[in-house]
Formats: sequence, structure tokens, C-alpha cells
Amino acid sequence: MDLQDQVQALIENAPADEATRAGVQVVAQALSEVSQGLGHRQYYVLQNFQQQWQVTTLQYRTQENIQKTVLYAYAHLMNATQAAPSDDLIAVPVPIVQLLFQFFSFENVDSFLFVDNLHEPDQIREIVLQDLQALVHAFLEQHLVKVPDAVNFDNIA
Repeated sequence: MDLQDQVQALIENAPADEATRAGVQVVAQALSEVSQGLGHRQYYVLQNFQQQWQVTTLQYRTQENIQKTVLYAYAHLMNATQAAPSDDLIAVPVPIVQLLFQFFSFENVDSFLFVDNLHEPDQIREIVLQDLQALVHAFLEQHLVKVPDAVNFDNIA
């Protein structure tokens, strides 16, 4: 599914009220821009049989008191299955726009790590939740200037 189809699906699945749909449309535009900078239109995430995505806490080797919680997204099924640490995890394909949209719902997750090639760790791309929230917030503010009262963005992102 190409990015435009993914954006359209996100908008079509939004609640029917005008304000929410307008807000989701603006958020989808921001997520589409971010998606264009990534290499693939879908990524594989690891999840357990209860459909919970695997979250990993990373800790710096030299500074043990600094850590962050991340979600890995793999460009290729083979890389995702190689990275799965147990038989209790499966790799599930998720369209990139939906993946980024769902990122907002995760509590205590700092970043998404996009892995295009498992054997090239220096090529992993990180999207920090705070940065994504700031971008979406900027898109919403810009939209609100054009259409006042369209969205109460205190309830979004």
C-alpha cells in the first residue's frame, strides 16, 4: 500500500465528527512526511500472541543510570525473525503511517528504531517520540491558524 493509500485509510478510520476527522487528516499529513524519509512502506514489528508489541529497554554501557525504552521496526521479515529472542514472538507487518500513528499510544516508550538491515547497525534510524509529537503539534498549530476551532489539539498528541 503506498503512502497516499495509508493516509487515506487512517482518515477513513477516524471518528465521524468533523473536528476529529480534520485533526486526523492533519496528523496523517505530518506522519506521511516522516514516512517519506524512511526506506519502506511497511515494517515488521515483533509481538507476542496477546498482540502486544515487544518493547526493549536499552542502557548505556558507560552510563548505567541512562536508559531509554524503544520499539524496533524491521524492514524485512527475515531480519525481524532473526532478531526475535524467543518463540513466543511473531513478526507482524504494519504500514508505516499506521505504525507511526500507533506510536502515540505507547506509554513510556522513548523512540522507534527502524532497522533496514540487521547487519548494519550504524544504519538504524531513530524517531524520538518527543520529536514526532513536536512535528505533529506544529502541523496542528499551522492548521489551526487556517481553520480556527477546527480541532481542540489539547486532546491530540
